[in-house]
Amino acid sequence: MRHLLGIEGLTKKELYAYLNNAKTFVEVGNRELKKVPALRGRTIINLFLEPSTRTRTSFEIAGKRMSADVVNIGASDSSTKKGETLLDTARTLQAMSPDVLVVRHSQSGAPHFLARMLKNTSVVNAGDGTHEHPTQALLDLLTIMQAFEKRPDGIEKLRVAIVGDVHHSRVARSNVWAHHLLGNEVHLVGPPALVSPDFVGPKCFGAPQFGGKIKVFHQIERGLEGADVVIVLRMQLERQHDHFVPTLQEYTDEFCVTENRLMQYAPQAVVLHPGPMNRGTEISSEVADGDRSLVERQVNNGVAVRMGVLFAMCNAQAQRGATSVDEREQTSIQMRQTAVGE
Repeated sequence: MRHLLGIEGLTKKELYAYLNNAKTFVEVGNRELKKVPALRGRTIINLFLEPSTRTRTSFEIAGKRMSADVVNIGASDSSTKKGETLLDTARTLQAMSPDVLVVRHSQSGAPHFLARMLKNTSVVNAGDGTHEHPTQALLDLLTIMQAFEKRPDGIEKLRVAIVGDVHHSRVARSNVWAHHLLGNEVHLVGPPALVSPDFVGPKCFGAPQFGGKIKVFHQIERGLEGADVVIVLRMQLERQHDHFVPTLQEYTDEFCVTENRLMQYAPQAVVLHPGPMNRGTEISSEVADGDRSLVERQVNNGVAVRMGVLFAMCNAQAQRGATSVDEREQTSIQMRQTAVGE
């Protein structure tokens, strides 16, 4: 696991490894003294060429809590604003020898390109275009895991409804891949322009892999029916000049996740939202602030998940220098003990 570029391509074992790493760091975040020496001497660069608040801040906090040297580069700080290509940016960063590069970019595939160019640096995808946002899916899964801790099947054999602007959502794509690995049934819910029937075809997710596990619904009532988990997506208001829906009010009337709808069609469901929320558009305040909402826990888990991912990247680097299976295992144990301050 040298890079984390997406959920697509991971095995179930690797998915659970990331989640188990994150569970370790949840405990660290609850301590009075939250700093551990796990990544002391390591350098992490957060290259965010697209606006972000939650993701950028949580990666920064994650790195600093593990005692890494963290450098943040935003779009206004980068030479890409002066016309520098991503290739030249990659070569410049390579010369600085960072251990981990966390990148957010408006173009799908940018992290994959950097991963090919940076020979000694691990790359973590913090969101690329409309492709993937893997750490968001991981923190969503960790949050669901906590909510269903006593359930015999844990986070498997669930019915998950993803509601809203699936067309533009990298969060939706990463979650679909994750729940596919777990064998969960996924309902994609929204108007036809934002949730195309093609989402269950080979152009998007490869229907032969997913089979009947992914279903598209253009009526929220049918899509919510029997759901254990409801993931509400942000209605991307900045894209509405393209008229994906006739009006925002019409979208709200037809697809806003309200307590009345949940009580009628998914009374036991928990609700997640990646943020930021448009209250009253895609989700009601009653749901967002209600007992079934896990939104605040998602934000808290974001730091733990990103700590776990950064740790996994550096752990993989350390193990590459080992010459035997036993040596790799010992290296991993030592790093884990250091990570949690044992």
